[in-house]
Amino acid sequence: MVGYRDLMRAGTTAIAAAADACCVLAFVVIGRHAHGYGDSPAGIWHTAWPFLAGLAVGLVAVRAWRRPLAIRPAGLGAWLGAAWAGMVIRVAAGQGTAVAFIAVATAFLALFLLGWRVALVALRRVRRTAWR
Repeated sequence: MVGYRDLMRAGTTAIAAAADACCVLAFVVIGRHAHGYGDSPAGIWHTAWPFLAGLAVGLVAVRAWRRPLAIRPAGLGAWLGAAWAGMVIRVAAGQGTAVAFIAVATAFLALFLLGWRVALVALRRVRRTAWR
């Protein structure tokens, strides 16, 4: 039987996955705009899908649904999946990669995919100490 906690966990998992996907999409949109590739939905999808697939691989590999807001393992799985599995999928799909692109993508995705979780942990600590 599905209880309240199960529903809350499912909701939290969905929100965390959506936040991660938004981070990947922000990376793609900012990168495409910075390089003058345009902002068409088809172009964004063409660039984003390998990273979104890599994100899914990373989240499943670490079973992120167990602790979706945790930096470790969910955040690390999201980051390494999106950055590294995403690059592998991108190459397999015939899209280009350069060393500089790999470095920038890895850094940006770390900042965003780990960053919102770090901010959440800090906010929880502040709120916890404020109520003492």
